[in-house]
Amino acid sequence: MKKIIYFFILTFFLSNISFAREKNIQVIDGDTIHIGKHKYRFFGIDAPETKQVCQKDNIKIQCGVIAKNILKNKIANKIPACVVKDKDRYQRLVAECFIGKESLSKFMVREGYAVAYVQYSKDFIEDEKYAKENKLGIWAMTFQIPSEYRKSLRNK
Repeated sequence: MKKIIYFFILTFFLSNISFAREKNIQVIDGDTIHIGKHKYRFFGIDAPETKQVCQKDNIKIQCGVIAKNILKNKIANKIPACVVKDKDRYQRLVAECFIGKESLSKFMVREGYAVAYVQYSKDFIEDEKYAKENKLGIWAMTFQIPSEYRKSLRNK
C-alpha cells in the first residue's frame, strides 16, 4: 500500500515539474522566461518591466533591463526546472523555477531586482525585507512598484 501511495505522490509531483529539454531559453524580463514553446511567469514576484525606468541621484536607470540581465546571467547556460502552480490570464504557466535547488524567484527578490507580489503569495516577503534593508537592486533607487507602473500605462 505504501508503494502505491508513494507512486501517486511521485507521479503528481513530477506532473507539475517541467524540465527544459531544449536549450531554447529566452529571458523576457525579470520574472518571465520562455523555454521552447512554454511561457513561464514566476510565481509570487513582480520585477520591473523592461521599459521601466528608476532613478538614483537624479540619474535615470533602466532598472527593467537590469533586472532582465541579472536573471539572464543567473540562468546563463543552465536549464531551469519549473514547478507549475497555475496559469495566468495570458496563458503563461505560473511557476517557481529553479537552477539546481535555488529558486529564481527568491534570488530575484533577495537581490533586489523584483518585489514580493503579496497579493498572490507571501512566500518572498522576508527576501524583500532583506533587499530593502540592505538597499539592494531597485531598493537603492527611487522606483515605482511594477504593478503600479503597469497600471499607470493603462491609465494614459
